[in-house]
Formats: sequence, structure tokens, C-alpha cells
Amino acid sequence: MLERGCEDIRDRMLAMLGDCASTRFPQITWRIRYAGDIIALWYLRGDLMAALSAMHGEAIARDQLDEVTRMFDGLLPNGLNSRSTLLG
Repeated sequence: MLERGCEDIRDRMLAMLGDCASTRFPQITWRIRYAGDIIALWYLRGDLMAALSAMHGEAIARDQLDEVTRMFDGLLPNGLNSRSTLLG
């Protein structure tokens, strides 16, 4: 299950970058493609957000990143899960 989830997330992240990813964002594309595990992909969300923001603007990028973040549910160690509420 973890391996399949990892590959699904990797595929989704690369799909979000689109066909121009290898020319426009070669380092991010490479890092996503060759990330060794689910934790490495988790930490690449910031890079993905930066690329998506450059491509589509921050609001759309945030929506897309939320989609990817939900894909990590149940796959990460407890300390790495995102917070479900705002700090206050």
C-alpha cells in the first residue's frame, strides 16, 4: 500500500507540473521523479508549490497542493502529518 501510494503521489506531482516540467523546472522534476520514499516526496511539496505558483498563481497552486497533501493521509509517520486546524 505504501509503495503504491508513493507512486500515485509521484505521478500526480509530475502531472501537475505538466509537459513543460523537464525544461522549465528540471531540478524539481528530477527530485520528484527520483525521490527515494514518501517522506522525500512530502518535503518536496514546497518546491512543487513554488513551481505551480510560477505557472498558475498562488491561489490555484494552493488548491492543487491541497489535493496532493490529502494523498499523503495515512502514509506518513505521525509527526509529519499536516495540521488540520490553524494555530491560534
